[in-house]
Amino acid sequence: MSSLSAIAASTPADRDRYVDFLRAFSIVTVVLGHWFIAIIVWEGGRISVDNAVGLQRGLWMATWVLQVMPIFFFVGGFSNARGWGSIRRQGLGYRAFLARRLERLLWPTAIFASVWIVIEVILHLSDTGAPGITRGTFLPFGPLWFLGVYVVVIALAPMMLEAHRRWRLAVPVALALAVGTVDAIRLGTDLKGIGWANLLLVWLAVHQLGFFYADGSLPAAGRRRWWTMIGAGLGVLAVLTNLVTFTDELWYPRSMVGVDIEPVSNMSPPTFAILALTVWQVGAAMLLRSRANTWLARPRTWTRVVLINSMIMTLFLWHLTALVVAILVLHPLGFGLEATTSIRWWLERPLWLLAPPLALIPLLLAFSRWERPLRRRPGG
Repeated sequence: MSSLSAIAASTPADRDRYVDFLRAFSIVTVVLGHWFIAIIVWEGGRISVDNAVGLQRGLWMATWVLQVMPIFFFVGGFSNARGWGSIRRQGLGYRAFLARRLERLLWPTAIFASVWIVIEVILHLSDTGAPGITRGTFLPFGPLWFLGVYVVVIALAPMMLEAHRRWRLAVPVALALAVGTVDAIRLGTDLKGIGWANLLLVWLAVHQLGFFYADGSLPAAGRRRWWTMIGAGLGVLAVLTNLVTFTDELWYPRSMVGVDIEPVSNMSPPTFAILALTVWQVGAAMLLRSRANTWLARPRTWTRVVLINSMIMTLFLWHLTALVVAILVLHPLGFGLEATTSIRWWLERPLWLLAPPLALIPLLLAFSRWERPLRRRPGG
């Protein structure tokens, strides 16, 4: 902790601490959300989880606030813009940019994948396995979908930055129109597979907004425009999630996370609703920025943000493994047996927000060393 305190104390005055906070906040929220909403399913010795949002009436409203993957990609746009600028000032090129930006992503991911591949091989060779961790257990691999998309977004960042400099707001507008077109085809025809084009288009558009933060134009926009973003984003969300088909089905689900009982997901693949979600969340983030920066100036607060960012990839990659460990311990004791959002399920929520972190601590201690060394600048 002393080295972390030293790093925190040596933070350059021009560093945007709020970006580091938003990155940490988004990942921690995703992790806690996964633990909180899990309805554990144990079938044939294999663990999986269902999403409580689809079973509890009104819980979808929480996803309009707590589905924060847009904030992560928005912050990624800021970081990649700053990273490319730093590379260019050093006289380096695209390969150096990729190497630097991907290093922290790929090393922890390679370690995570290697460990789980060994576990799966052992389970296959032995044809046995611990109860619940049978061959083909995919729960721990849930985080990997986003990494594949983010790697592509990083690879495209220099080109998208050039487009930002030339055409500014026209770029995210064009991407949004493309997303809407894909949605119309996906939802209005039998060509459902085209929806997966939005897996890149949506997150590129969100990432593009981060460039407006990096060049200073978004922070300078002022409270009126931030409030306009909040109102416009929420307004469009309200309209989209109340559109119905001729068979009285919703075009866009009200939940901003995937729910098994709904025929359409706003996240898999993402839809125009995620862009509306992004606009309101980014507006809210800008509105809270000044007050948050005052709070982040406190040494203890900033040190905690540095700590989280120093192991953020490890935290994200291993949090579902920690959930599996917690399930293996608690399930034989009679916990995690509820298949619905019953009163008992709600009463157990504190337990399921306490046990996985305890299981995660040794994983963080073991594997966070593969993140970027602490002697480097925090979080960036």
